[in-house]
Amino acid sequence: METNKDRLSIVIPVYNAEKTIGRLVEELIHYLQANYDLEIVLVNDNSVDNSESVCISLYKRYKKHVKFYSLSKNVGEHNTVMAGLRKATGKYVVIMDDDFQNPVSEVTTLVNKIIDGNFDVVYSYYKEKKHSLFRNLGSWFNDRVANFMLNKPRDLYLSSFKVLNRFLVNEIVKYDGPFTYIDGLILQNTDKIGRIKVKHHERQEGRSGYTLKKLISLWLNMFTSFSILPLRISIILGCIFSILGMILGIYTVFEKFLNPDIPIGYASLFVTVSIFAGVQLIMIGMVGEYVGRVFLSINKKPQYTIKSSYEYNKNDFDG
Repeated sequence: METNKDRLSIVIPVYNAEKTIGRLVEELIHYLQANYDLEIVLVNDNSVDNSESVCISLYKRYKKHVKFYSLSKNVGEHNTVMAGLRKATGKYVVIMDDDFQNPVSEVTTLVNKIIDGNFDVVYSYYKEKKHSLFRNLGSWFNDRVANFMLNKPRDLYLSSFKVLNRFLVNEIVKYDGPFTYIDGLILQNTDKIGRIKVKHHERQEGRSGYTLKKLISLWLNMFTSFSILPLRISIILGCIFSILGMILGIYTVFEKFLNPDIPIGYASLFVTVSIFAGVQLIMIGMVGEYVGRVFLSINKKPQYTIKSSYEYNKNDFDG
């Protein structure tokens, strides 16, 4: 892929953003085109509203700055971002949401930080997040799990608003598995990570696209695509419960030996069997999740499928 080292690319995954994406692109071009060779990569994750038509009109209006790609089915934010990263050509690539919660002015803050600090990636963080309670709880849980599973620095917030350099983008797009987790790929490829505080606004229109189902899918990607720790935990839990079972068995034998009149306890037996059966089912399910993902990867399940593309063609401007 041919790149322009002076170019700044902004990748925006678009989902049901017909009321915000137009104003966002217009503001990005207004504030940034004077200082950067600006490229805006819009990827529509099969929105159910009029986002596609709005994005096509933006491309037609700003052909020198805007690329647009439409996916054939909804694949989630991280796979959508991966599609955008493969089309971005800038020396630095900013990833941001389509909902105006990150002010356009903060793009320059991120870019200056990655240049001045010679980082591979710079994450934003906020004094106060303006997400919904559900989204904040999901982010909190995701952060704690990432600390444990991915060896993430504890003071690093995995924000969706971040900037990557060309080296890191080139490494990330080598991943061709179907279960993409951008932050996991970042943490696998670099420890030159910066962070900077930025402003965070209320969502201007609509609701977050993150549902409980999507958050669970994201957590499973983190669990099973970037770590074998759950399998190791299953071994440890198996050993712990086996030892507890053995101790309980010895205790029962001695208790019966010391007091032969003690009746056999159906309640304790039922509880014991339920606990052990539950643990076994959880661990078998975890192994099954790994095996299923291997199966889908071997069968080349696509990360995404681009249905239509709208790209700058310099012939459009020749003559």
